[in-house]
Amino acid sequence: MSSEIVKKIRQQYESEPYPNVPLEDSPKDDANLLYFHNLVTPYYLRNQEIPSSEGKVILDAGCGSGYKALILAEANPGAKIVGVDLSPKSIAVARKRLAYHQVEHFEFHAMPLEELPSLGLEFDYINNDEVLYLLPDVAAGLNAMKSVLKSDGIIRTNLHNAYQRAGVFRAQKFCQQLGLMDEDPDDLAVEILQETMEALKNSVNLKQRTWRPEIQTNPKRALMNHLLQGDKGYTIPEVFALLEVAGLEFIELLNFRQWDIARLFQNPDDLPAFWGMSLPGLSVETKLHLYELLNPIHRLIDFWCGHPKSAKQTVPITEWSDRDWHTASVHLHPQLKTEKVKEAAVAGIDRLISLEIGQYLPLPGLSGIWLDSSSMSCLLPLWDESQSMMEMVQRWHQLQPLDPITLEPIDLESAFATVRGIVSTMVEYGYVLVER
Repeated sequence: MSSEIVKKIRQQYESEPYPNVPLEDSPKDDANLLYFHNLVTPYYLRNQEIPSSEGKVILDAGCGSGYKALILAEANPGAKIVGVDLSPKSIAVARKRLAYHQVEHFEFHAMPLEELPSLGLEFDYINNDEVLYLLPDVAAGLNAMKSVLKSDGIIRTNLHNAYQRAGVFRAQKFCQQLGLMDEDPDDLAVEILQETMEALKNSVNLKQRTWRPEIQTNPKRALMNHLLQGDKGYTIPEVFALLEVAGLEFIELLNFRQWDIARLFQNPDDLPAFWGMSLPGLSVETKLHLYELLNPIHRLIDFWCGHPKSAKQTVPITEWSDRDWHTASVHLHPQLKTEKVKEAAVAGIDRLISLEIGQYLPLPGLSGIWLDSSSMSCLLPLWDESQSMMEMVQRWHQLQPLDPITLEPIDLESAFATVRGIVSTMVEYGYVLVER
Protein backbone atom coordinates (compact mmCIF):
# COMPACT_ATOMS: atom_id res chain seq x y z
CA MET A 1 0.00 0.00 0.00
CA SER A 2 2.80 2.39 0.90
CA SER A 3 4.60 1.83 -2.40
CA GLU A 4 1.31 2.38 -4.26
CA ILE A 5 0.82 5.76 -2.53
CA VAL A 6 4.40 6.77 -3.36
CA LYS A 7 3.79 5.81 -6.99
CA LYS A 8 0.63 7.96 -7.10
CA ILE A 9 2.40 10.92 -5.52
CA ARG A 10 5.26 10.66 -8.03
CA GLN A 11 2.80 10.49 -10.93
CA GLN A 12 0.91 13.53 -9.66
CA TYR A 13 4.06 15.67 -9.47
CA GLU A 14 5.29 14.34 -12.81
CA SER A 15 2.14 15.61 -14.49
CA GLU A 16 2.09 18.89 -12.52
CA PRO A 17 5.58 19.95 -11.33
CA TYR A 18 5.20 22.02 -8.19
CA PRO A 19 5.45 24.88 -7.47
CA ASN A 20 4.29 26.13 -10.83
CA VAL A 21 6.43 29.29 -10.78
CA PRO A 22 7.68 30.77 -14.09
CA LEU A 23 11.37 30.08 -14.72
CA GLU A 24 12.32 33.75 -14.84
CA ASP A 25 10.68 34.69 -11.50
CA SER A 26 13.18 35.64 -8.78
CA PRO A 27 12.72 35.79 -4.99
CA LYS A 28 15.52 38.35 -4.50
CA ASP A 29 13.11 41.13 -3.54
CA ASP A 30 10.98 39.02 -1.18
CA ALA A 31 12.65 39.84 2.15
CA ASN A 32 10.18 37.75 4.14
CA LEU A 33 10.85 34.56 2.17
CA LEU A 34 14.61 35.13 2.28
CA TYR A 35 14.50 35.81 6.04
CA PHE A 36 13.08 32.37 6.83
CA HIS A 37 15.40 30.57 4.39
CA ASN A 38 18.53 32.32 5.65
CA LEU A 39 20.67 30.12 7.91
CA VAL A 40 21.23 33.11 10.19
CA THR A 41 17.60 33.10 11.37
CA PRO A 42 17.38 29.61 12.95
CA TYR A 43 21.04 29.44 13.98
CA TYR A 44 20.68 32.69 15.90
CA LEU A 45 17.44 31.55 17.53
CA ARG A 46 19.17 28.43 18.78
CA ASN A 47 22.73 29.58 19.54
CA GLN A 48 22.78 33.40 19.60
CA GLU A 49 25.44 33.12 16.90
CA ILE A 50 25.60 34.44 13.36
CA PRO A 51 27.05 31.91 10.90
CA SER A 52 28.48 32.68 7.50
CA SER A 53 26.77 30.90 4.60
CA GLU A 54 30.03 30.72 2.62
CA GLY A 55 30.92 27.07 2.00
CA LYS A 56 27.83 25.70 3.73
CA VAL A 57 26.04 22.72 2.15
CA ILE A 58 22.25 23.03 2.06
CA LEU A 59 19.77 20.31 1.09
CA ASP A 60 16.34 21.01 -0.36
CA ALA A 61 14.67 17.68 0.39
CA GLY A 62 11.66 17.42 -1.90
CA CYS A 63 12.74 20.34 -4.03
CA GLY A 64 10.02 20.01 -6.68
CA SER A 65 10.57 22.46 -9.53
CA GLY A 66 13.37 24.22 -7.64
CA TYR A 67 11.88 27.55 -6.58
CA LYS A 68 12.67 26.97 -2.88
CA ALA A 69 16.18 25.86 -3.90
CA LEU A 70 16.54 29.20 -5.67
CA ILE A 71 15.35 31.01 -2.53
CA LEU A 72 17.92 29.09 -0.47
CA ALA A 73 20.67 30.07 -2.93
CA GLU A 74 19.63 33.72 -2.90
CA ALA A 75 19.37 33.85 0.92
CA ASN A 76 22.70 32.09 1.53
CA PRO A 77 25.44 33.43 -0.79
CA GLY A 78 28.36 31.06 -1.28
CA ALA A 79 26.48 27.95 -0.15
CA LYS A 80 26.19 24.79 -2.22
CA ILE A 81 22.57 23.81 -2.91
CA VAL A 82 21.67 20.14 -3.28
CA GLY A 83 18.11 19.16 -4.27
CA VAL A 84 16.35 15.80 -4.30
CA ASP A 85 12.85 14.92 -5.45
CA LEU A 86 10.82 11.89 -6.50
CA SER A 87 9.90 13.46 -9.83
CA PRO A 88 12.53 13.44 -12.62
CA LYS A 89 10.45 15.98 -14.53
CA SER A 90 10.50 18.37 -11.56
CA ILE A 91 14.27 17.85 -11.19
CA ALA A 92 14.77 18.81 -14.83
CA VAL A 93 12.86 22.07 -14.25
CA ALA A 94 14.88 22.75 -11.07
CA ARG A 95 18.19 22.39 -12.94
CA LYS A 96 17.01 24.81 -15.62
CA ARG A 97 15.81 27.28 -13.00
CA LEU A 98 19.07 27.55 -11.06
CA ALA A 99 21.13 27.64 -14.25
CA TYR A 100 18.88 30.42 -15.60
CA HIS A 101 19.52 32.48 -12.45
CA GLN A 102 23.27 31.78 -12.66
CA VAL A 103 23.56 29.98 -9.34
CA GLU A 104 27.13 28.65 -9.23
CA HIS A 105 27.06 25.67 -6.88
CA PHE A 106 24.16 23.23 -7.17
CA GLU A 107 23.25 19.65 -7.98
CA PHE A 108 19.93 17.82 -8.21
CA HIS A 109 19.02 14.14 -7.90
CA ALA A 110 15.81 12.24 -8.69
CA MET A 111 15.47 9.96 -5.68
CA PRO A 112 13.27 9.20 -2.65
CA LEU A 113 13.94 11.01 0.61
CA GLU A 114 14.68 7.70 2.35
CA GLU A 115 17.76 7.20 0.12
CA LEU A 116 19.52 10.42 1.19
CA PRO A 117 22.47 8.55 2.81
CA SER A 118 23.45 7.26 -0.65
CA LEU A 119 24.52 10.80 -1.60
CA GLY A 120 27.51 10.54 0.72
CA LEU A 121 27.03 14.14 1.89
CA GLU A 122 26.43 15.86 5.21
CA PHE A 123 24.39 19.05 5.41
CA ASP A 124 24.53 22.21 7.50
CA TYR A 125 20.86 22.90 6.80
CA ILE A 126 17.99 20.87 5.38
CA ASN A 127 14.85 22.48 3.97
CA ASN A 128 11.95 20.04 3.74
CA ASP A 129 8.91 22.08 2.80
CA GLU A 130 5.43 20.71 2.02
CA VAL A 131 6.72 17.12 1.73
CA LEU A 132 6.79 15.33 5.08
CA TYR A 133 3.01 14.98 5.42
CA LEU A 134 2.91 13.05 2.12
CA LEU A 135 5.33 10.32 3.23
CA PRO A 136 3.82 6.93 4.18
CA ASP A 137 6.26 6.84 7.14
CA VAL A 138 6.98 10.31 8.52
CA ALA A 139 9.43 9.02 11.16
CA ALA A 140 11.45 7.28 8.44
CA GLY A 141 11.65 10.57 6.53
CA LEU A 142 12.82 12.41 9.65
CA ASN A 143 15.39 9.68 10.33
CA ALA A 144 16.70 9.88 6.77
CA MET A 145 17.26 13.63 7.11
CA LYS A 146 18.78 13.23 10.57
CA SER A 147 21.27 10.68 9.21
CA VAL A 148 22.78 13.26 6.80
CA LEU A 149 22.58 16.28 9.13
CA LYS A 150 25.80 17.63 10.61
CA SER A 151 26.07 17.52 14.40
CA ASP A 152 25.17 21.22 14.68
CA GLY A 153 22.91 21.29 11.63
CA ILE A 154 19.27 22.35 11.50
CA ILE A 155 16.23 20.90 9.70
CA ARG A 156 13.25 23.00 8.66
CA THR A 157 10.18 20.93 7.94
CA ASN A 158 6.41 21.06 8.32
CA LEU A 159 3.27 18.97 8.66
CA HIS A 160 -0.33 19.76 7.87
CA ASN A 161 -2.38 20.88 10.86
CA ALA A 162 -5.09 18.28 11.45
CA TYR A 163 -7.52 20.77 12.99
CA GLN A 164 -7.13 23.57 10.44
CA ARG A 165 -7.23 21.26 7.42
CA ALA A 166 -10.07 19.03 8.59
CA GLY A 167 -12.40 20.28 5.85
CA VAL A 168 -9.86 19.53 3.11
CA PHE A 169 -9.30 16.02 4.45
CA ARG A 170 -13.06 15.51 4.30
CA ALA A 171 -13.02 16.81 0.71
CA GLN A 172 -10.30 14.28 -0.16
CA LYS A 173 -12.43 11.45 1.22
CA PHE A 174 -15.35 12.77 -0.84
CA CYS A 175 -13.19 12.70 -3.98
CA GLN A 176 -12.03 9.18 -3.15
CA GLN A 177 -15.67 8.07 -2.91
CA LEU A 178 -16.27 9.52 -6.38
CA GLY A 179 -13.29 7.53 -7.72
CA LEU A 180 -11.42 10.71 -8.68
CA MET A 181 -8.25 9.60 -6.85
CA ASP A 182 -8.10 5.95 -7.95
CA GLU A 183 -5.44 6.96 -10.47
CA ASP A 184 -3.33 10.08 -10.89
CA PRO A 185 -5.92 12.92 -10.80
CA ASP A 186 -6.05 14.54 -14.24
CA ASP A 187 -7.87 17.40 -15.94
CA LEU A 188 -11.06 15.31 -16.09
CA ALA A 189 -10.97 14.77 -12.31
CA VAL A 190 -10.53 18.50 -11.79
CA GLU A 191 -13.40 19.22 -14.17
CA ILE A 192 -15.75 16.77 -12.43
CA LEU A 193 -14.88 18.24 -9.03
CA GLN A 194 -15.35 21.80 -10.31
CA GLU A 195 -18.74 21.02 -11.86
CA THR A 196 -19.83 19.27 -8.65
CA MET A 197 -18.82 22.13 -6.37
CA GLU A 198 -20.32 24.81 -8.58
CA ALA A 199 -23.59 22.88 -8.83
CA LEU A 200 -23.92 22.50 -5.04
CA LYS A 201 -25.83 25.05 -3.00
CA ASN A 202 -23.58 27.68 -1.43
CA SER A 203 -24.91 26.66 1.97
CA VAL A 204 -23.38 23.16 1.69
CA ASN A 205 -20.75 22.92 4.42
CA LEU A 206 -17.99 21.27 2.39
CA LYS A 207 -18.33 23.88 -0.34
CA GLN A 208 -18.29 26.72 2.18
CA ARG A 209 -15.19 25.41 3.93
CA THR A 210 -13.04 24.26 1.02
CA TRP A 211 -14.09 25.75 -2.33
CA ARG A 212 -12.20 28.98 -1.71
CA PRO A 213 -11.99 31.90 -4.18
CA GLU A 214 -8.40 31.06 -5.19
CA ILE A 215 -9.52 27.56 -6.21
CA GLN A 216 -12.64 28.84 -7.95
CA THR A 217 -10.51 31.09 -10.17
CA ASN A 218 -7.85 28.39 -10.68
CA PRO A 219 -9.48 24.95 -10.27
CA LYS A 220 -6.13 23.20 -10.80
CA ARG A 221 -5.23 24.30 -7.27
CA ALA A 222 -7.59 21.52 -6.20
CA LEU A 223 -4.75 19.13 -7.12
CA MET A 224 -2.85 20.44 -4.08
CA ASN A 225 -5.93 20.27 -1.85
CA HIS A 226 -9.04 18.21 -2.65
CA LEU A 227 -7.16 15.81 -4.96
CA LEU A 228 -3.79 15.63 -3.20
CA GLN A 229 -2.59 12.05 -2.90
CA GLY A 230 -1.21 10.82 0.44
CA ASP A 231 -2.12 13.97 2.40
CA LYS A 232 -2.37 13.63 6.20
CA GLY A 233 -2.80 15.94 9.19
CA TYR A 234 -1.12 16.09 12.60
CA THR A 235 -1.54 17.77 15.96
CA ILE A 236 1.18 19.37 18.10
CA PRO A 237 1.44 16.34 20.45
CA GLU A 238 1.80 14.07 17.42
CA VAL A 239 4.56 16.30 16.01
CA PHE A 240 6.50 16.19 19.28
CA ALA A 241 6.00 12.42 19.49
CA LEU A 242 7.40 11.99 15.96
CA LEU A 243 10.45 14.09 16.85
CA GLU A 244 11.04 11.93 19.91
CA VAL A 245 10.81 8.72 17.86
CA ALA A 246 13.27 10.17 15.32
CA GLY A 247 15.64 11.38 18.04
CA LEU A 248 15.33 15.04 17.07
CA GLU A 249 14.88 18.12 19.24
CA PHE A 250 12.34 20.87 18.61
CA ILE A 251 13.93 24.31 18.20
CA GLU A 252 11.14 26.75 17.29
CA LEU A 253 8.17 27.35 15.01
CA LEU A 254 8.94 29.56 12.01
CA ASN A 255 5.95 31.81 12.73
CA PHE A 256 6.26 31.49 16.51
CA ARG A 257 4.78 34.92 17.24
CA GLN A 258 1.52 33.81 15.63
CA TRP A 259 1.31 30.85 18.02
CA ASP A 260 1.49 32.93 21.21
CA ILE A 261 -1.51 31.85 23.28
CA ALA A 262 -1.42 35.05 25.38
CA ARG A 263 -2.26 37.04 22.25
CA LEU A 264 -5.59 35.23 21.99
CA PHE A 265 -6.82 37.08 25.08
CA GLN A 266 -8.32 40.55 24.82
CA ASN A 267 -5.72 41.93 27.21
CA PRO A 268 -2.49 39.85 27.01
CA ASP A 269 -0.88 42.01 29.70
CA ASP A 270 -3.71 41.34 32.16
CA LEU A 271 -4.64 37.67 31.85
CA PRO A 272 -7.29 36.00 34.01
CA ALA A 273 -5.76 34.89 37.31
CA PHE A 274 -5.72 31.18 36.39
CA TRP A 275 -3.85 31.84 33.15
CA GLY A 276 -1.51 34.40 34.65
CA MET A 277 -0.42 31.86 37.25
CA SER A 278 -0.31 28.69 35.15
CA LEU A 279 0.86 29.82 31.69
CA PRO A 280 4.52 30.57 32.58
CA GLY A 281 4.98 27.05 33.96
CA LEU A 282 3.58 25.17 30.98
CA SER A 283 5.84 23.34 28.53
CA VAL A 284 6.30 24.64 24.99
CA GLU A 285 4.39 21.62 23.67
CA THR A 286 1.42 22.24 26.00
CA LYS A 287 1.23 25.94 25.14
CA LEU A 288 1.25 25.20 21.41
CA HIS A 289 -1.36 22.45 21.78
CA LEU A 290 -3.65 24.73 23.75
CA TYR A 291 -3.26 27.33 21.02
CA GLU A 292 -4.20 24.93 18.21
CA LEU A 293 -7.25 23.77 20.18
CA LEU A 294 -8.40 27.34 20.68
CA ASN A 295 -7.43 28.84 17.33
CA PRO A 296 -6.52 26.35 14.56
CA ILE A 297 -5.90 28.92 11.82
CA HIS A 298 -2.45 27.81 10.60
CA ARG A 299 -2.44 25.31 7.75
CA LEU A 300 1.10 24.19 8.55
CA ILE A 301 2.89 23.27 11.74
CA ASP A 302 6.15 24.69 10.40
CA PHE A 303 9.21 24.21 12.60
CA TRP A 304 12.98 23.91 12.96
CA CYS A 305 14.60 20.95 14.70
CA GLY A 306 18.05 19.43 15.16
CA HIS A 307 20.11 16.83 16.96
CA PRO A 308 19.40 16.64 20.71
CA LYS A 309 21.67 18.76 22.90
CA SER A 310 23.20 20.44 19.85
CA ALA A 311 22.16 23.91 21.02
CA LYS A 312 24.81 25.99 22.75
CA GLN A 313 24.07 27.31 26.19
CA THR A 314 22.64 30.78 25.86
CA VAL A 315 21.21 33.42 28.17
CA PRO A 316 18.18 35.45 27.02
CA ILE A 317 19.21 39.07 26.49
CA THR A 318 16.58 40.08 29.05
CA GLU A 319 18.87 38.40 31.61
CA TRP A 320 22.16 39.84 30.36
CA SER A 321 24.33 41.73 32.82
CA ASP A 322 25.82 45.13 32.01
CA ARG A 323 29.10 43.31 31.43
CA ASP A 324 27.43 41.09 28.81
CA TRP A 325 26.13 44.16 27.01
CA HIS A 326 29.46 46.00 27.22
CA THR A 327 31.20 43.16 25.34
CA ALA A 328 28.40 42.49 22.82
CA SER A 329 28.58 42.97 19.07
CA VAL A 330 25.49 44.16 17.21
CA HIS A 331 24.45 43.03 13.71
CA LEU A 332 21.66 43.87 11.32
CA HIS A 333 19.83 40.85 9.95
CA PRO A 334 21.11 40.21 6.39
CA GLN A 335 17.60 40.49 4.93
CA LEU A 336 17.25 44.04 6.26
CA LYS A 337 20.78 44.98 5.24
CA THR A 338 19.99 46.28 1.76
CA GLU A 339 20.70 49.53 -0.05
CA LYS A 340 16.97 50.14 -0.45
CA VAL A 341 16.36 50.07 3.31
CA LYS A 342 19.53 52.05 4.03
CA GLU A 343 18.44 54.79 1.60
CA ALA A 344 15.02 54.94 3.29
CA ALA A 345 16.69 55.21 6.71
CA VAL A 346 19.00 58.00 5.52
CA ALA A 347 16.03 59.87 4.03
CA GLY A 348 14.16 59.54 7.35
CA ILE A 349 17.15 60.87 9.29
CA ASP A 350 17.62 63.74 6.84
CA ARG A 351 13.95 64.76 7.06
CA LEU A 352 13.65 64.00 10.81
CA ILE A 353 10.71 61.65 10.25
CA SER A 354 9.97 58.12 11.47
CA LEU A 355 10.33 55.14 9.17
CA GLU A 356 7.98 52.16 9.10
CA ILE A 357 10.82 49.65 8.99
CA GLY A 358 8.35 46.76 9.17
CA GLN A 359 7.30 47.35 5.55
CA TYR A 360 10.76 46.22 4.40
CA LEU A 361 10.70 43.01 6.43
CA PRO A 362 7.05 42.18 7.25
CA LEU A 363 7.47 39.24 9.61
CA PRO A 364 4.42 37.20 10.72
CA GLY A 365 2.93 38.47 13.94
CA LEU A 366 4.51 41.92 13.69
CA SER A 367 2.90 45.10 12.40
CA GLY A 368 3.38 48.85 12.63
CA ILE A 369 7.11 48.70 13.45
CA TRP A 370 8.40 52.26 13.30
CA LEU A 371 11.82 53.77 14.00
CA ASP A 372 12.23 57.44 14.83
CA SER A 373 15.06 59.39 13.21
CA SER A 374 17.21 59.32 16.37
CA SER A 375 17.05 55.52 16.61
CA MET A 376 17.83 55.21 12.89
CA SER A 377 20.84 57.49 13.34
CA CYS A 378 22.10 55.18 16.07
CA LEU A 379 21.61 52.03 13.95
CA LEU A 380 22.81 53.47 10.63
CA PRO A 381 26.42 52.12 10.77
CA LEU A 382 24.99 48.56 10.94
CA TRP A 383 24.10 48.80 7.25
CA ASP A 384 27.82 48.84 6.51
CA GLU A 385 29.19 46.48 9.17
CA SER A 386 28.55 45.13 12.63
CA GLN A 387 29.32 47.39 15.58
CA SER A 388 30.38 46.81 19.15
CA MET A 389 27.78 47.87 21.68
CA MET A 390 30.11 50.52 23.07
CA GLU A 391 30.73 51.96 19.59
CA MET A 392 27.01 52.46 19.30
CA VAL A 393 26.84 54.05 22.75
CA GLN A 394 29.62 56.45 21.83
CA ARG A 395 27.78 57.32 18.60
CA TRP A 396 24.55 57.98 20.49
CA HIS A 397 26.42 60.15 22.96
CA GLN A 398 27.78 62.23 20.09
CA LEU A 399 24.33 62.49 18.51
CA GLN A 400 22.58 63.33 21.80
CA PRO A 401 25.09 65.09 24.10
CA LEU A 402 22.34 67.08 25.83
CA ASP A 403 18.98 66.23 27.35
CA PRO A 404 16.46 67.80 24.91
CA ILE A 405 14.26 68.99 27.80
CA THR A 406 16.68 70.14 30.51
CA LEU A 407 19.66 70.82 28.20
CA GLU A 408 21.81 69.14 30.83
CA PRO A 409 24.72 66.98 29.56
CA ILE A 410 23.84 63.31 29.10
CA ASP A 411 26.34 60.95 30.71
CA LEU A 412 27.59 57.70 29.12
CA GLU A 413 25.57 55.58 31.53
CA SER A 414 22.32 57.17 30.37
CA ALA A 415 23.41 56.84 26.72
CA PHE A 416 24.17 53.15 27.34
CA ALA A 417 20.70 52.56 28.83
CA THR A 418 19.02 54.25 25.86
CA VAL A 419 20.99 52.30 23.23
CA ARG A 420 20.38 49.03 25.09
CA GLY A 421 16.65 49.77 24.94
CA ILE A 422 16.75 50.47 21.18
CA VAL A 423 18.81 47.36 20.42
CA SER A 424 16.74 45.11 22.73
CA THR A 425 13.54 46.14 20.99
CA MET A 426 15.01 45.47 17.56
CA VAL A 427 16.30 42.07 18.72
CA GLU A 428 12.80 41.22 19.95
CA TYR A 429 11.48 42.00 16.47
CA GLY A 430 14.18 39.84 14.84
CA TYR A 431 15.65 42.75 12.88
CA VAL A 432 18.87 43.10 14.91
CA LEU A 433 21.05 40.32 16.33
CA VAL A 434 23.50 40.56 19.23
CA GLU A 435 26.39 38.28 20.13
CA ARG A 436 28.30 38.17 23.41
